[in-house]
Amino acid sequence: MSDPNYVPPQGQQPTYVYPTQSGGGGVKTAILFGAVIALVAANVYLFLQVDSLKKEMAQNRETLMAEVSRTREASTVTSAAAQRNIDTLKDELEAARRQVATATGEAKLEAQKHAEQLAARLAQQQKAAEAQLRGQISQVEQTASTKIGEVSTEVGTVKTELSSTKSELEKTIAQLKSVAGDLGVQSGLIATNSKELAALKALGERNYFEFNLAKTKQPQRIGDVMIRLKKTDQKRNRYTIDIIADDKKVEKKDKTVNEPVQFYTSKARQPYEIVVNEVRKNVIVGYLATPKVHSAR
Repeated sequence: MSDPNYVPPQGQQPTYVYPTQSGGGGVKTAILFGAVIALVAANVYLFLQVDSLKKEMAQNRETLMAEVSRTREASTVTSAAAQRNIDTLKDELEAARRQVATATGEAKLEAQKHAEQLAARLAQQQKAAEAQLRGQISQVEQTASTKIGEVSTEVGTVKTELSSTKSELEKTIAQLKSVAGDLGVQSGLIATNSKELAALKALGERNYFEFNLAKTKQPQRIGDVMIRLKKTDQKRNRYTIDIIADDKKVEKKDKTVNEPVQFYTSKARQPYEIVVNEVRKNVIVGYLATPKVHSAR
C-alpha cells in the first residue's frame, strides 16, 4: 500500500492507491454501478440481437425466394408435361370423334365409347395437374408464413425488451433535477448516483468524467483540468478542493454533496461543473461535466 504522505522524487509521477469503499455506502454504490452496467449490457445485447434478426430475415427472404423459384420451375416442367399429355389426348379425342362421324353401326358405337373414355381421361388429367399445382403453391405459402411468423415473434420480443429498457432510462432521466451552481448559474441536470450519471451520458448533452479522488499533495488530472482534494468533513458531507485551469488556481471551500461547483475556462463559454456524490475520509467520489462545444481561442 502506498503512503499518502510519500513525496516522489522531482520529475517522477506519483502513484496513488485509493482507499477501498466500505460499509453500507459501498454496497449501495456497488449495486447501483452493477445495475448501470447491466442496463448498458442489456442495450448492447438487444441491439446485437436486432441486427442478428435483420440478417436472419434477409437470409429467410432469400431462401423463400429461391424455394419459390424452384417451385415455379418444377411447376412449369410439370405443367408442360401435363399439357403435352393433354394435347395428345385432345388429338386422340379429335381423331376418335372423326372416326365416330365416319363409322356406321357397331363400329360407330365402339368409336363413340373410345371417344368418351378419352374425354374422361383428359378431364381427369387436367384436374390432377391443377390439384398438384395448387398443392405446391400451398406448401410454399405455408412455409413462408411459418418462417415469417417465427421471425415476427422474435422481433416482437426484442421490441418489447427494448421498450422496457427505454422506459427504465426515461424514468431515470425524469428523476434528475436541475439546481443553481455555486456561481449562481443555473446548472443542467445533475446526477446523484451512478445510475443517474449513466442516464445523463445517454442524453449526450455534456462530456462526463467520473473520479474517485483521494487527498494528495499533488493535483490530479480530471478531464482537461487539474484538481487537488485539500480536506474532507465526512460528518457534514463537506469538502474543499483546488482547481487548476488555464494556469490559474481557484479554491472551492466547504462545498457540499450534490452541489454543482462551477468554474470557467478559456475553452468554453458555459461553465464546467464538478458534482461530488459522496464524501468519505480523505476521499471524494463524483464527476466533472464539461460543455460539448468549445469556443475558439
